[in-house]
Amino acid sequence: MPALPRLATLALALALAACGGSDDAPPEPTDPLTQPAGTLLSGAFVNTVPAADVAAALDDPDSKVHLGVTPRYAVASYRLTYATTDKAGQPVVASGLVSVPVKAAGARSPVLSYQHATTFHDDQAPSNQVEAVEPPLVLASVGYIVVSPDYVGFGASNALEHPYLTAAPTAAAVVDLLAAAQRWRAQQGVADNGQLFLAGYSEGGYATMAAHRAIHQAGGALAAQLQAAVPGAGPYDVQATLDTQVARIRALSPALAALFDPDRLSRASESVRNEVRRLLLRQMVPDDADVRYQTLFLDRYIADDRAGLAAEHDVHAGWAPAAPVYLFHGRGDLTVPYAASVSALNALRAAGARDVSLTDCTTPDFGHLDCVPEYFRFALERMGRLANDL
Repeated sequence: MPALPRLATLALALALAACGGSDDAPPEPTDPLTQPAGTLLSGAFVNTVPAADVAAALDDPDSKVHLGVTPRYAVASYRLTYATTDKAGQPVVASGLVSVPVKAAGARSPVLSYQHATTFHDDQAPSNQVEAVEPPLVLASVGYIVVSPDYVGFGASNALEHPYLTAAPTAAAVVDLLAAAQRWRAQQGVADNGQLFLAGYSEGGYATMAAHRAIHQAGGALAAQLQAAVPGAGPYDVQATLDTQVARIRALSPALAALFDPDRLSRASESVRNEVRRLLLRQMVPDDADVRYQTLFLDRYIADDRAGLAAEHDVHAGWAPAAPVYLFHGRGDLTVPYAASVSALNALRAAGARDVSLTDCTTPDFGHLDCVPEYFRFALERMGRLANDL
């Protein structure tokens, strides 16, 4: 019996944890924090990886990205810094990676914004881990210009908290990098073909949905360029994600589940709520983490603040995307519940979206990590139906 509380906190915490030479860009402004969001601040060449190295990395049995296609291009990668905003709407300097397929001079490519999954280590952010096996380079090797935000809390903004599952700063990190990368491409003579795609898994799926909503609501050039979004296994409906995990605890032990009932916790003393929060964070964030996670969504769940969760954390309801949305999830996912994708599918359709679908993972066990390779194959297939100039 003493092991049950730890098991319960671990079960709920698993849901929270998933839900990782210089070019000719202008020098960084004297005070980058005065620049408008989306401003390109700097760009630096990182490396060029041959297509053969990407192919060898994909053949590694431990690779999580098996595309079923052969890499066609070497990939040149660049680290950009740009202006965006944090969870309080304050200006910050963030970073991200741009990976460019090495094609003939003047050849055009579609742009793919890839959002990475949850990681607790700064060295696993896209612009810090520029290796042949990493998704941005793999995706670029088949012909996309891949733009990958590190997110606030990683890379250039590592001194700040990462606003985990908070919609506005998550979307801003993606959209502002797209704007900065567009300016960088113009300066460097890197030609795109006017097509934009969005993709990401787990937290990256959530970030993809948040960015898609922001692009749709803003209208303008990015909305016109957007061809499709392929979010995988994301906690789009944060309330449903956490409710499902609590239901699993309730099935394990009704008495134990009462300890995590949001209605009861909302009426408990502050010291009790703080202790529950502390236990959950200890399970969610590993001891060796070097990225600090800001978990406002968790505080609101413990306080049973459903309105706050819906307003600032959910990304699935109340809007009808014009571009296709191809959701992907495994029914056996115990990390980010399948219910989150079902909720997103129903909410988007109810709002009037006409091209939204949910595809089930078919990999045996259907688990969160088990489905990652199949997700990448699915995303490439769906985007490949629409992408030109690969």
